Amino acid sequence: MSDLAAHGLGPTGVFLGTFTPRLDDKGRLILPAKFRGRLATGLVATRGLDRCVFLFPLDEFAAIHDRLRRAPLENKRARDYLRNFLGHAQDDIPDKQGRILLSAPLRRYAGIEREVAVVGMGSRVEIWDAATWEQYLVDGEEDYAATAAEVFDDM
Repeated sequence: MSDLAAHGLGPTGVFLGTFTPRLDDKGRLILPAKFRGRLATGLVATRGLDRCVFLFPLDEFAAIHDRLRRAPLENKRARDYLRNFLGHAQDDIPDKQGRILLSAPLRRYAGIEREVAVVGMGSRVEIWDAATWEQYLVDGEEDYAATAAEVFDDM
């Protein structure tokens, strides 16, 4: 079995696709089966951008943390970002059913109540309130082509 298959990811080896599970009454989320293998040994959930929650596999989080810890303490913007990013972070290991608990502060930040969109973003997973995700897609549709040109020009 290849490493990718062992992690439950497709042939690309990255998180892809959108899934729409529901939170249970305790605030637990059942991770999509496709993502569970890569996250089974642990993950970090924290405030994302655009009012979503980021989920990072432990190795991805370690790489990001390594970059962040080099930020100069004298830089107020860096300190503010670190307080939000790390101060709201939670580490977790999914249970046998592939469930994780999203903390109440993270759920409040993202406006998540019950219906969610779990979106594969390559090296991370984003968790959105389902209605917010749908509105984000509608709002961004017109700019999609222009944004693609801008993003690829910057590479």
